[in-house]
Amino acid sequence: MPKASRGELWMADLGFVAKTRPVLILSVEYQQEERAVVTYVVRTTSIRGTQYEVLHSLRGMPPGTFDAQGIASIPDLKLERRLGVVDAATLAKVEEAVRSWLAL
Repeated sequence: MPKASRGELWMADLGFVAKTRPVLILSVEYQQEERAVVTYVVRTTSIRGTQYEVLHSLRGMPPGTFDAQGIASIPDLKLERRLGVVDAATLAKVEEAVRSWLAL
């Protein structure tokens, strides 16, 4: 399986509670000697309008948002299929939401 890259949208198995969901990869590609994990922000259709959400639309998917409060890491084996790449402006907004949420 190819490695996920920063800014890509993937379907990922997030476990029995969260099920398979779209996630935006935020981490850089890991090297051979490093852990095979990726850090992501979840994409959800439960839009609440918080300051930590970034609205996102993609043809073939219902309207949704990237929720910076839903940041986590998983083994890359949990990634199922690549859905596409977000544009630079959306990625920048998600990065800013994450920085705000984590007070960085």
